[in-house]
Amino acid sequence: MLRTADEELTIDGLAARAGVTVRTIRFYSSRGLIPPPHLRGRLGLYGSEHLARLDLIRELQNLGFTLSAIEGHLQRIPDDASPEDLALQRALLAPWTNDQAEDIDRHELNQRAGRTLDDERVEQLVALGILEHLDEDSEKLRLTSSAMLGVGLQILDLDLPMEMLVQAKQIVEQHTTQIAVELRELFAANVLRPYVERGRDDQERERVRAASDQLRPLTIQVLVNGFQRAVDDVIRDRASKE
Repeated sequence: MLRTADEELTIDGLAARAGVTVRTIRFYSSRGLIPPPHLRGRLGLYGSEHLARLDLIRELQNLGFTLSAIEGHLQRIPDDASPEDLALQRALLAPWTNDQAEDIDRHELNQRAGRTLDDERVEQLVALGILEHLDEDSEKLRLTSSAMLGVGLQILDLDLPMEMLVQAKQIVEQHTTQIAVELRELFAANVLRPYVERGRDDQERERVRAASDQLRPLTIQVLVNGFQRAVDDVIRDRASKE
């Protein structure tokens, strides 16, 4: 971040601070993703709000947003949004897991798996969403979750019908997506909207950021415990009817 709120940078300085190229900054400016620089004579100078927007763009890219989706998201943020408000946007968008996708080849995949995986096993992992093909070259793959590779292999070793496993994956995705949408809407209505309506107070901003950070692990724990209880209830209900 900039050392002071009124620090000014040339486009070269901004590029160095943000870790992007000057060409990238000019491209973003041409698409309206960052505001134009402040002019001092003929010299364009950039401030903390420009750096904050570049950081937000990077966060959106890390989440897999397309350029058009990034444009749409930024259009909903006021042009006069402060660097602090943009930092809050980044905090709210931060992934709920540190397990990032990785691009690997078959040799590295075998090393991670601790065994040699044939084409059939690889395709099964693709069907479960743990691997993705990067192109037609089957040697280049994307591991969507390193933590799930071992889990996926243990599931496949159970030798259950693949069709059943794919259906189970679809059921989980359907319901977890709906849960995520509803919880997001609940947080927005009860936390984000009041924050905006109260004028984006500095103290309120920090409260929202802290609430978001603390909500992630708590929500995950609640979901895990809730699912465990639900399974127990289903088993008991089923047993009582047999």
